[in-house]
Amino acid sequence: MGSETSTLPARMRAAQLYEYDGNLHVVELPVPTPADGEVLVRIAAAPINPSDAMFTRGLYGTRRPLPAIPGFEGAGTVVGHGGGAAGRALMGHRVAVAASAGSGTWAEYVTVAASSCFPLLPSLSTEQGAMLVVNPLTAWALVDLARADGHKAVVQTAAAGQLGRMIVRLGQRLSVETLNVVRRPAQVQLLRGLGARHVLSTHEPDFDARLAALCRELSATLAFDAVAGDMSARVLRALPRGGRLVIYGALSEAPCTINPGDLLFGRKRLEGFWLSDLFQASRLPTLLKGAVRVQQWHDPDFISTVRARFPLERAPEALRAYAQDMTDGKVLLVPGDAAVAA
Repeated sequence: MGSETSTLPARMRAAQLYEYDGNLHVVELPVPTPADGEVLVRIAAAPINPSDAMFTRGLYGTRRPLPAIPGFEGAGTVVGHGGGAAGRALMGHRVAVAASAGSGTWAEYVTVAASSCFPLLPSLSTEQGAMLVVNPLTAWALVDLARADGHKAVVQTAAAGQLGRMIVRLGQRLSVETLNVVRRPAQVQLLRGLGARHVLSTHEPDFDARLAALCRELSATLAFDAVAGDMSARVLRALPRGGRLVIYGALSEAPCTINPGDLLFGRKRLEGFWLSDLFQASRLPTLLKGAVRVQQWHDPDFISTVRARFPLERAPEALRAYAQDMTDGKVLLVPGDAAVAA
């Protein structure tokens, strides 16, 4: 293995699952060795996302062999490689990483494919780089999908969340109008403060009628849903004939109940979006372009709010804290003495 130094530790700390039951255990493991085409990254920070929380309970779309280290994204420094030009070129650089089928980022070190690393611009902090993949790249990919198909307006649910706010700002920059669905009056004001023109709250008695009217007025035939459950049916119903609903999350953890008449007679479509599907050789140029653009645009509107930082030793507590409130900012796992839990 090529490395920045011959003094890399032999062992590391990591958060690990023995079963898919949501219970984390902090353990000591050997530092992994990168295979050909992989790099070894010393993790500086790794967030907890809804997908991570689902993964720990066996509810996500992929599983790792047990015992498993969770964590789908993070950031740090490349300190070793298993061979190949890409790995050698990344040595010593700060990168955001996307961990998929192998080991996760809730550890001091992780091995990932060199093609799953996104070099960080000097202007972006490593902490913010740790949150570059899941939210910003999902926002970029969804808005890019809308633009590629010529949509001038889209509906989105969970619009007040950090990813939803990124979609609002990307839409403003790229001339895609957003019809934003939220749950509470305070969230309406939050998005209006960002300049969003169309914000609807599900607590309003005329929500469904207003959404359908706006979809017709703005010719919004595409919607992005992060909630699932009955929200999927309500949004699909509101879309005009030929509408397309893309489900990319399941915050409600409830199954979708769709009126078959919308599909049969309204010629409407229902499909899923999974960011992991874009980590293919043919799609990597698009993701790399998105990673550069969102870093260049990383003004306050694209920065993820961090509400707490925990050392790896307190990973079980960090997961519980995040599960209690997933909307009030990110919870980070930060290896080393610099971690300060809020």
